[in-house]
Amino acid sequence: MEKVELEVVGLTSGHSQKSSYTLILGEVDGQTKLPIVIGAFEAQAIALYLEKIKPQRPLTHDLFTSFAQSFRIKVKEVLINDLVEGIFYSRIVCQSNGETVEIDARTSDAVALAIRFGCPIFTRKDILLNAGIELEDEIPDNPEQVDEDIMARISHSQDFSDLSMEELKELLDEAIQVEDYDRAAQIRDEINRRS
Repeated sequence: MEKVELEVVGLTSGHSQKSSYTLILGEVDGQTKLPIVIGAFEAQAIALYLEKIKPQRPLTHDLFTSFAQSFRIKVKEVLINDLVEGIFYSRIVCQSNGETVEIDARTSDAVALAIRFGCPIFTRKDILLNAGIELEDEIPDNPEQVDEDIMARISHSQDFSDLSMEELKELLDEAIQVEDYDRAAQIRDEINRRS
């Protein structure tokens, strides 16, 4: 299995679903981005840590980190190891007393822990090829300047069943242009379902 290292590139609030967030992981030595839709709590846990904001009381991920460190458990890496029907699956690889254990986890939780432990995040190359989005050079510096017609098409209904593959690919490009990674992930998932 060939692994590709990823890093947290950003976190955006959902454009089409206001209660969702999109975690954007980027290929360390490449241009491919992997958008993953996550919940508000996990987004908050990731954002607070990245912004170096310490809450008054420990959040769940902080508590787990303290617990693991107290018992000399090290998180060695996070591996996004599967993608089934648009849902990413991950494993947290831990080590204690010379023994390595892999723990199943939601990807959002795994990433929240990876950044706290300072460990690498990997995915399988085939997952990145199937679910990744290549960013192109012509993306405008200021997404607000994108044509309003593009924005209207992207924010159209979430039902993609009446669109052709060509139309879906065009919509995917437009969603990337305006940095609507939440929408891009939904369109990518529809393309993958039909492939």
